[in-house]
Amino acid sequence: MSTPIPQPPGVPLLGNIFDIDPNNTWASLKKLSEKYGEIFQIKVLGQTLVFVAGAALAEELSDEKRFRKFVGGPIVEIRYAVHDALFTAYEREASWGIAHRIIAPELTPRSVSERFSEMRDATNELIAKWKTLGTNNTISAIGELNKLNLEATTLTLYGKKLNCLDAPEHPMIKGMEDSTSEAMKRPTRPALLNWLWYGGKFKAATKTMRAYASELVQHRKANPTERRDVLAALMSAQDPETGTALTDSQVIDEIVSMPIGSSTAPALLATSIHFLLKNPHVIVKAREELDAVVGSEELTYAHLADLKYVEGIVRESLRLSFAAPGFNIEPIPKDDDKSPVLLGGGRYQIAHNQAVIVVLAGVNRDPTVFEEPLAFKPERMMGGAFDGLPAGVKKWFGNGKRECIGKHWAWQFNMTVLAKLITEVDFEMADPGYELEQDGWFNLRPVDFYVKVKPRAS
Repeated sequence: MSTPIPQPPGVPLLGNIFDIDPNNTWASLKKLSEKYGEIFQIKVLGQTLVFVAGAALAEELSDEKRFRKFVGGPIVEIRYAVHDALFTAYEREASWGIAHRIIAPELTPRSVSERFSEMRDATNELIAKWKTLGTNNTISAIGELNKLNLEATTLTLYGKKLNCLDAPEHPMIKGMEDSTSEAMKRPTRPALLNWLWYGGKFKAATKTMRAYASELVQHRKANPTERRDVLAALMSAQDPETGTALTDSQVIDEIVSMPIGSSTAPALLATSIHFLLKNPHVIVKAREELDAVVGSEELTYAHLADLKYVEGIVRESLRLSFAAPGFNIEPIPKDDDKSPVLLGGGRYQIAHNQAVIVVLAGVNRDPTVFEEPLAFKPERMMGGAFDGLPAGVKKWFGNGKRECIGKHWAWQFNMTVLAKLITEVDFEMADPGYELEQDGWFNLRPVDFYVKVKPRAS
């Protein structure tokens, strides 16, 4: 006999609507995962939502023979802006396979490695700017890194410098913020209210993002090049299986989607800075490695493979920041089979069509896997210790064929930026008493985290 899935007590008619803060959904789910453990459910306005927050169940849900990505809720809402792009396409839509086969060759480890110098040089520009700020400065970690991410994404994937590092925030950043926040909130509101009061904000954000993408297309057309990058593939490549090329609208869809996806990188890096400041011995050890591997030379792509401790820092930051906070899964439909789906060896059962949200705030801190799960320990993410971890706690980029197509780009970017920052910059908390607080929509980032920056002391 299965065990009932835990559920917080609710209120009549509205269910558990007050257990979820629509302004910080992921923080609410983190809190519930801490209370209820590996699996829990809520009911909102008669709809059941199931969440998995344990490593073993997350690994079970990663079985692509039984489960697949679920496109629902906020992901459906963001289709208003990007239609059937890679992140938002339904399983039945052929557009996902066509776009994936066109784009993927430009995002392999080898292809991404060819953009290393552009990532590094953009990071150098940001550090150079910081060095002009003087000793009495205060910056927003996430604000500065958002600019770097957009600059690097636009340059490496689309071949154009925005020059936004030393400028007011680019409109694309606000467009992404407004569109993703609306996408998260719209499923919790009546449709009439979304249309009447909030539709204008959604439309304006979409217009801003698609204008950014259109400008990149027009720039490439006005400046022909032999450069092989994602934009070149989007505009000119054909799907090797069907011979289909992307429409003009689909090109814009994919250009808009990728900065939204890459916005998890600055969230990770900003939170990593916080972890490092709380664990200064980690900075010391990382600098010892960097000094030994890189020394007085400029960082190169070849150095990255030898930075094993920095790699551990990035992995441990991914674990504890859960910058990409979760992903949605559903059982693969079976013809004429409406029987419940069993989980955990039969301990739990869900309906045959019940979507499940994997909450990485719970999975990544599962005490059955990690000793001292709240501690920041890069060593546990290195060598044999990392290899021995269950696959369920390594789902930072999603799972299976629908995992993040830009994961190699993100990994290289995070390694490059973090290595440069540790090597060249000393950070200091603007508020020494600051304790990590996070919010976000399609990402999770530190709130009101300000630091002082200065060149690394000799």
